[in-house]
Amino acid sequence: MSGRLAANVIHFARVLRAAGLPVGTGQALDAVRAVEQVGIEGRDDFYWTLHAVLVTRADQRALFDEAFALFWQTRRLISQLAQTHRGEEAEDGHDEGSRTSRRVAEALMPETVAERREDKVEVERDAALTWSERERLQAMDFEEMSAEELRRARDLVARMRLPIMVLPTRRLEPSTLGRAVDMRATLRASMRAGGDVIRLRRARRKRRRPPIVVLCDISGSMSRYSRMMLHFLHAVTGDRDRVHSFLFGTRLTNVTRHLRHRDVDHALARVAESVEDWSGGTRIGACLHDFNRHWSRRVLGQGALVLLITDGLDREAGDGLAAEMRRLHDSCRRLVWLNPLLRFEGFQPKSLGVRAMLPYVDDFRPVHSLDSLQALVDVLSRPAHHRPTFAPRRAA
Repeated sequence: MSGRLAANVIHFARVLRAAGLPVGTGQALDAVRAVEQVGIEGRDDFYWTLHAVLVTRADQRALFDEAFALFWQTRRLISQLAQTHRGEEAEDGHDEGSRTSRRVAEALMPETVAERREDKVEVERDAALTWSERERLQAMDFEEMSAEELRRARDLVARMRLPIMVLPTRRLEPSTLGRAVDMRATLRASMRAGGDVIRLRRARRKRRRPPIVVLCDISGSMSRYSRMMLHFLHAVTGDRDRVHSFLFGTRLTNVTRHLRHRDVDHALARVAESVEDWSGGTRIGACLHDFNRHWSRRVLGQGALVLLITDGLDREAGDGLAAEMRRLHDSCRRLVWLNPLLRFEGFQPKSLGVRAMLPYVDDFRPVHSLDSLQALVDVLSRPAHHRPTFAPRRAA
């Protein structure tokens, strides 16, 4: 490939990698060879050639589109490359009328970001201001985070743990302080003593941590939040037993086995390979029907706790959703709905899907920041003694 086109393609691959896409050196070289083979007769051909090589998962498409529009910003540049195979270095600028993510902007302007970080070095030495910076990250919305802030947030999420929350079961275990008399153990002990001495053996109810079942929405409106929640689910799955995770958009996918892998990157890669409807539409009622019919009896025993993570925006306008929510609510001990829309002051349940779901929720909480995740951990660490009467409220 002649001219600077190959250098621009390599530069574009580096921008994608800096913005958070897992683009390796091999993919960058494959992109150069693909452009050589396909040619660049038009912008669409050029876009889909790079897309086919550099995008491996559906959830990466939005970031690729933003980076492509910003890096290869004018049709004139593509036309010039098609005619002469000789282009100038792409400009690191963007149209003022377009809204691009901070991650792409920082990836395109690393020198500016580095200078800004150098300016903060002396400030970060102040312990008080360093703590303020961490507080700002804790309260920041996941959707507004840059690539570096997302990396730091994922590191904090990976260290989150759910303290032991135990519930009494129907089974008994030996205990000298138990109130119940264990007749079998008492009779066996008396037989060993010849039946002359009968010493009562006591037992108490065995306690065990309840199962946790997570149903996470991975539709387009939830993509940024669902990716962070997957990191949280991986941390919880590695911290305790009996955690069952399901992802849904237009269909339901069980990803429990993949999240049990110790390496988070490998686990999320396996999840991405198994899910076919990432960043698509949402059919909450149909997916809950699938779960209630095929999975509820397998995973919702022994006082299971259910986390439903979705914004409630149903493509089917809540058709059949109320009946499925009622069945799900009756099958578990506690149903917690985590909705990122609660981050808005004065949130009102206006959509049909949200209104159909609200009456069958025990707890309605936001999930959009590290603070909200920590608050969720605190709530789940305390067992609910009774089901509260639900009343819609405004988000704090």
